[in-house]
Amino acid sequence: MIFDSYALTLASSSPSNWFMNTMAFWTFVLLGSMCIGGFFMMRKFLKVLPKADGKSKLDWQNHWVETSRHLWTDEAKAFLDQLVEPVPGPFRDIAKHSIAAEIGRIAVEDQATEVSRDHCIKGYIIATPKRDNKFLVKFLEKNKIDYLPYKHLINK
Repeated sequence: MIFDSYALTLASSSPSNWFMNTMAFWTFVLLGSMCIGGFFMMRKFLKVLPKADGKSKLDWQNHWVETSRHLWTDEAKAFLDQLVEPVPGPFRDIAKHSIAAEIGRIAVEDQATEVSRDHCIKGYIIATPKRDNKFLVKFLEKNKIDYLPYKHLINK
């Protein structure tokens, strides 16, 4: 008899308020995470789509990195490492690859025998998104890197 009344109270009671609030909270957290992940996946997908010339943005980056690989000196590689230092760790390799591609493109188009410091600075400025130009200038000034010859490339 005691068990019957206990089972009846369990079956008829609704979930507690804290449980429902917890479920609602985690629903929003998971939906938010999926939206953020979807945004970054869409950006990556758009980079892989071919342009009018038949190559995607990533194909061109790989092309310029491979074409200029023989031009990179140890000094230029060390300077590139210094330039990508402010980029957060998980994104540093991707940023380094895209900046190296831009630097390589500039060096190859200049028909240089090696990647110089000027190529690195110019490529770094061009490869940096416009929304980050304020941080770019701050970083260059903090490290006493002369960017005045390329100031016209920076849109503050």
